[in-house]
Amino acid sequence: MELHAGHHHVVQWMGTSFNMDTLYMTWLVMGIIIVVTLLATRSRAMVPQGIQNVMESVLEGLTGQFKTNLGNQWKFLSSILFTYFLFILVSNELGLIPSPHILASPTNDINTTLGLAISSSILVWIVGLKVKGIGYFKHFVQPFKLFIIINLMEEIAKPVTLAFRLFGNILAGEILLELLYALVPYVLPIVWLAFSLAIGIIQAFIFAMLVTSYLGMTIGDGH
Repeated sequence: MELHAGHHHVVQWMGTSFNMDTLYMTWLVMGIIIVVTLLATRSRAMVPQGIQNVMESVLEGLTGQFKTNLGNQWKFLSSILFTYFLFILVSNELGLIPSPHILASPTNDINTTLGLAISSSILVWIVGLKVKGIGYFKHFVQPFKLFIIINLMEEIAKPVTLAFRLFGNILAGEILLELLYALVPYVLPIVWLAFSLAIGIIQAFIFAMLVTSYLGMTIGDGH
């Protein structure tokens, strides 16, 4: 039996490899988020209903979890944190939709998750410079100058662990789901599908929560 999960349609262009299926799915995810956002904000009401109610409930729940870490910088950072969560959530769930190997999760590609993780690290550095100025880099030599090696290793480990945690969980879930559909094509795959839906939500929340935690440490006085 040949597994399709984790396989990509690779195109070479100017010496660079492009996973075309990942690119297509990434654009599809962005399109879905844009459409949902437009529908949720098209006719806003004081008493939300339908999709507006769903989106407001999600954002209010995230606000309650993240706001305490960011203090006065919350409003400045909320949009990008919401975007991280929604993009990863839709990406995770997209590959769970039954299709003849047409739909796949962009997050089952390490290139996507590593891109998200690196962008989150860059965001942390930008916020650190904005809030603390050049003094932000002092934490690399604290509590002693020799700790610069450990602190630099930590900075490298953060995006790596973020990327591989998300990538590994989503790819493993899709592989197991494909195996179950092939071997036991009835009740068990449906149970695992429901479990995978929950995992997709949890992974999106964990990623956004960890980025918020890193930002909170950057903004705060401690490290």
